[in-house]
Amino acid sequence: MKKMLRILGVLVVLAIVGLLAFIYVPVQTTPPKEILAADGKIEPGRGEYVMRAGDCMACHTATGGSPLAGGRGIESPMGTIWSSNITPDKETGIGNWTLDQFRSAMVDGVVNGKHLYPAMPYENYRFMSESDIQALYTYLMNDVKPVKNEVQATELAFPFNLRFGIRAWNWLALSGDSSFKPMEGGNDQQLRGQYLVEGAGHCAACHSPRTAFMAQDGTRLGDANFLTGGELEGWSVPALRGPNSGIEKWSVADLAAYLGTGRNVHAIANGEMALAVEHSLQYLNDQDLNAMAVFLKSADGQSVQEAPKQVAAPGPRPMPAAPADEAGQATAKMLTAASPDMPLGARLYLDNCAACHFVTGKGAPEIFPELQGNAMVQGKDPSPLLSVILNGTSVPSTDRRPMHLVMQGYSDRLNDEEVAALASFVRSGWGNKGGEVSADQVAKVRSAAVQH
Repeated sequence: MKKMLRILGVLVVLAIVGLLAFIYVPVQTTPPKEILAADGKIEPGRGEYVMRAGDCMACHTATGGSPLAGGRGIESPMGTIWSSNITPDKETGIGNWTLDQFRSAMVDGVVNGKHLYPAMPYENYRFMSESDIQALYTYLMNDVKPVKNEVQATELAFPFNLRFGIRAWNWLALSGDSSFKPMEGGNDQQLRGQYLVEGAGHCAACHSPRTAFMAQDGTRLGDANFLTGGELEGWSVPALRGPNSGIEKWSVADLAAYLGTGRNVHAIANGEMALAVEHSLQYLNDQDLNAMAVFLKSADGQSVQEAPKQVAAPGPRPMPAAPADEAGQATAKMLTAASPDMPLGARLYLDNCAACHFVTGKGAPEIFPELQGNAMVQGKDPSPLLSVILNGTSVPSTDRRPMHLVMQGYSDRLNDEEVAALASFVRSGWGNKGGEVSADQVAKVRSAAVQH
């Protein structure tokens, strides 16, 4: 008995020693993939371009706040995480950081031994080149105006407030190799697109599913679940790969236009994707937008389609509304007849939606999106569609498409039962295969909007 107690005591001591070592032994950061010259020159504009490609502005700028001065609340399953001030202010920003410290944050999510919450997508940024990280650091330090802004501290509930636990999370979440792995047989255009999608663009942060540990289940092309659909703030995010992906039927030109303008002949961007277009993607050049589109369209081994010479070429040009196709003819015929005994959902559609999206459900190219075959409309989770119906949406103005498009919300005009009937009709009309929506689901989305 005494022997067993001694063994147990030794095990307890070893466990305590191991825990203390886990907490206090300095974190070993990932070594650089290449050694850059300390006096290497960075071409003008490159650092700002990397900042745009990385979408730093969207997360690190609060509504009404100074650019990159932090303070935006980012919702997570653990609670609200407040983005940091990344201006070169020495008191409240990153003005005292060295390049090595900045690189450690980008690649390992660690600064001076303190772990960053993975709302910072270092799972993806770690695939960026050393020269791009250096260019970004140089831009933030030399070209961004210092802003003194003490950001609200992130206070998560136990045990998520114990940041040393992220060390264990990193062991599970991060690939041991942070080097870029080019797709087999890819040409220069595909490889550039792959680099942007996997690294700075951090597309997997939203478009890949999450593991039980809330890590990205697929951060690059070799991972089985890479870009197969995710979840953001409780809402489904469409897949960018696979037979039923949101972009399956889009051309390379369609996808490049969507990335650069937030709109194409099929869809418009909303929510977080609209922010990505507004603050990041619209600033990429045509070559990079085409490269991302070509990579995404060929990621599963499809033949590479020809990219447009110019992304979203300026008009005017004829873009007539598409007629009803075979799958949508029955719905279009019913709506055109406008019989008084139509189902409630169809009548509500005629009253509120048909003027823009038409009886065909095809909408107007680059203005009012298609409802037929729309990934958001047919999604397993109807919450994004319900939010748009209730609260409206907007598409940002961009250089390539300067018109700011706004759809009104109907929360004051339609009750929960009416919104449910309308959404159910849209999700089943024109051959769509979405499920029925209940009034309780509408009430939940309406309540969430009020709380925010």
